[in-house]
Amino acid sequence: MKKLVCMFLCALVLCSSAVPVFAAEEEMLVQVSEDYDWTRFADDNITLNVYNWGQYIADGTEGSIDVIKEFEKLTGIKVAYLNYDTNESLYAKMSSGGADFDVIVPSDYMIGKMAREGMLAPLNYDNIPNAKGVGEQYRHQTYDPDDLYSVPYTWGVVGIVYNTTMVEEEVTSWDIMWDPYYTGEILMFNNSRDAFAIAAKKLGMSLNPQTIEEVERIAQELKDQKMVVQAYVMDEIFDKMGGGEAAIAPYYAGDAITMIADNPDLAFAIPEEGTNYFVDAMCIPATSKKKEAAEMFINFMCEPEVAAENCNFIGYSTPITAVWEQLDDEIKYSPIAYPDAEVLANTESFSVLPDEINQAMDQQWSMMKSYNEGGSGWMILVFMAAAVSLNIFVLWRKYYKRKRENY
Repeated sequence: MKKLVCMFLCALVLCSSAVPVFAAEEEMLVQVSEDYDWTRFADDNITLNVYNWGQYIADGTEGSIDVIKEFEKLTGIKVAYLNYDTNESLYAKMSSGGADFDVIVPSDYMIGKMAREGMLAPLNYDNIPNAKGVGEQYRHQTYDPDDLYSVPYTWGVVGIVYNTTMVEEEVTSWDIMWDPYYTGEILMFNNSRDAFAIAAKKLGMSLNPQTIEEVERIAQELKDQKMVVQAYVMDEIFDKMGGGEAAIAPYYAGDAITMIADNPDLAFAIPEEGTNYFVDAMCIPATSKKKEAAEMFINFMCEPEVAAENCNFIGYSTPITAVWEQLDDEIKYSPIAYPDAEVLANTESFSVLPDEINQAMDQQWSMMKSYNEGGSGWMILVFMAAAVSLNIFVLWRKYYKRKRENY
């Protein structure tokens, strides 16, 4: 999730229980709770290794406050901040045994997977009192039913970002991402779980396949799509969609808000077949040797003013109720940031899949990515020729209709 600039401004939250804090002779730019010992590690020369989605935090650019710098000023703890672009790359890094992270921000299903494999440390909520500000609707989710390992950071849905100067029709269905008319103008997720979810919803299936046969059926749908796909992307979507290099792409709602703010020609649609509802949450790896300091970082991120600052910058919806209640109606009732109840009722969250299903999905994803490579040039030409022919036919119909009306 690349450089993000929210098109909306979240209201700063003023809490009676918060006071200005000063640290190291430098004034803090956010207010934090006074009844928490923020400086107990100030003399311990601690560095926290935080691993998060790319620029998924207010960093001092575009008029925002540098949240990491504020934490360092307040606590005396240094932060080494690194990025990843998919849950799968996070998991690969963690499972390799060479990672040394203290705070990570995986998505729901990956939290469940890591917890099941003993990769996460149970949280001590005595050190995270601000977690009580998380709304009840974001608690006790299936990936962490007892809230033992995670504190929600953001939430959102997946939809279709499209360029209205290149797509004249109303976008209502995932079908458009398979339409040969847009051959070479379609981007697709470059991670298996999100890509399989889209294909599954197009087929009217659950995005949580339960059998290998279901995985294979969904994989075939992705193979059928491949010939119309320009590229499989993650962060690259910002340049490609913002620069008019592609017409259609799936992506996360928070980033869609950013892209639309940067390029008003873009729009966002949530397909009628349904989509994924996701939660990203803060966790501590079981290997962390600085667990209490890591819990302090999570507590800081749950401070209402800090959460509001992050909301301002990254554009994602916040689970911190004190922030949500202060939002302007324009934001609170935005169909992108906060879809209505009917839309949300048609969403589905990822669940933790059995190992054999995960393995089958990984295998089918690899096979799909290499499908027809090196020997499919003639097929690409066929699809391109079909798209050109269709375009000529559409133009001819428009011309004929206009001529008939003139007559």
